[in-house]
Amino acid sequence: MPSDKIISVANLCKDYPDTRALDQVSFSLKKGEILALLGPNGAGKTTAIHILLGLLAPTSGEVSVFGLSPLKDRHAISKRLNFSSAYVQLPSNLKVSENLKVFSMIYCVKDSRRKITALLDLFEMGHLKNRVTGALSSGEKTRLNLAKCFLNDPELLLLDEPTASLDPDMADTVRKTLKKIQKERNLGILYTSHNMAEVEEICDRVHFIHEGKSIAEGSPEAVLKNYASLSLEEVFIKIARKGKTE
Repeated sequence: MPSDKIISVANLCKDYPDTRALDQVSFSLKKGEILALLGPNGAGKTTAIHILLGLLAPTSGEVSVFGLSPLKDRHAISKRLNFSSAYVQLPSNLKVSENLKVFSMIYCVKDSRRKITALLDLFEMGHLKNRVTGALSSGEKTRLNLAKCFLNDPELLLLDEPTASLDPDMADTVRKTLKKIQKERNLGILYTSHNMAEVEEICDRVHFIHEGKSIAEGSPEAVLKNYASLSLEEVFIKIARKGKTE
């Protein structure tokens, strides 16, 4: 496994007036690795991602992406990463190809027409290039978001439940596509999902958080062994119900 860290988070805290969303959370991501950031709704996963994207300032702790500060060096970092969420919508009044064209201009993509065509084919959306984005199904919108992610040939992907709206067949296709590209390009991926079978299939390591605190970390196999569970779903349920894995 590569040793160079592209994400480093140490003792991260984020406070709001009435709650502490993150409490001394620490984790890292290496180049060429897929790390799942897991936990129940409200655990703090989205807050952590927003801090990594430079959208939120931490209350305390240290955070670096490519050795840079997400707050101070957001522009430099943004050229090298991309983000997709099943819950973030692209402009609904634009055609599929128009949405990708706009983002290709933002990312200064060379030969954007060729790149857009290749990505639409990769995610089996070539026949939808002239469809208005607002008329797409939820699964098609998810795939469009994923296609957008690869326009700038990122070194790091932050993926928030990327298969949440997909049927089992398309979800399997997307997982295999992501894994193929990740291996070919040696990408680092921070991955959130509530589908534990999916996490076991594609992730190298997992990091569970609950109520803003780190609970468990390791390879899926190690976590199962350490907590005497048959599946990550069992571990997830223990954490969600008891706040611990023992």
